[in-house]
Amino acid sequence: MRLIWIAIAAAVAMLAGPASSQEWPARNVKLIVPYPAGGNVDSAARIIADKLQEKLGQPFIIENKAGAGGMIAGEAFAKSAPDGYTLFVGANGPVLFATEINKREAYNWKKDFLPISTISMTPLVLEVHPSVQATTFKEFIDLAKREPGKLTMASPGPGTTNHLLSELMQSNLGLQWVTAHYRGNAPAINDLLGGQVQFAFDQLTVSLQHIKAGLFRALAVTSPHRLKSLPDVRTFAELGYKDFDGQTFTGLFAPASTPAPIVDKLHQTLAAILKDPAVVDKFEKLGGEATVMTPDEFKAYLAREDAKWIPVVRKANIRAD
Repeated sequence: MRLIWIAIAAAVAMLAGPASSQEWPARNVKLIVPYPAGGNVDSAARIIADKLQEKLGQPFIIENKAGAGGMIAGEAFAKSAPDGYTLFVGANGPVLFATEINKREAYNWKKDFLPISTISMTPLVLEVHPSVQATTFKEFIDLAKREPGKLTMASPGPGTTNHLLSELMQSNLGLQWVTAHYRGNAPAINDLLGGQVQFAFDQLTVSLQHIKAGLFRALAVTSPHRLKSLPDVRTFAELGYKDFDGQTFTGLFAPASTPAPIVDKLHQTLAAILKDPAVVDKFEKLGGEATVMTPDEFKAYLAREDAKWIPVVRKANIRAD
């Protein structure tokens, strides 16, 4: 008799697992964002949160957990239950670089994060203050070689994609300039506007208005193709520098071991959202591009980015402040 009850309990458990996954979501879903409200990643999270709520019938609530380059949020997320009710909207720094830069293995994206899809890709633009005597990328390189250490680059912080691209360019082209680290994009761009620093690798989200107003001069973009908003600015690939293709991604993650039906439902829903013309337009206005990848494609992309940028972090000996 006892064996019969054990068999019945096992059968019920087998049925209950998939059923609960299929019923997801049955309550509020939390989206952890590793930055304060108002930034590029937060904006992307809010765009998809509204649409996920609309399509899945439950509130998707943003929780901003800033600090330690995204590690506070990443660590909290990595410890959350794999039930689909805690998700992570991450970017390059918190996902790939934060633990290396802080020298603390609080989590590892390869084993703790389950990639669902990219959300958007935002290119960087190499921009100079109008006082810099360079109207092309070649002239900029010539100037940097002629006067090593004279130019100063405004960085939004150690280990950002902006900073890593600067280090990669110096290493690959034999250049040298001063790096001024700021606590975020806003103070960095303010000093570039004032001419206290000479150039920046910045997200188009932040700089497009200044470029169009003639306050900055754009020399090249890191996107794989020319941008609608800056059609006359060539890509680094067009200029013969394919290595300088760094972009800032935003992506959606679930904790490792989240049931496959939940992951599939999330991916299918997000993929449909990111093809919505109204959503595409919102990301274009932010200077980015709505981008869908399958979980396997996203995982492969992250592995390539990891292999490309972690050696740059180590060679430049980048550490958190």
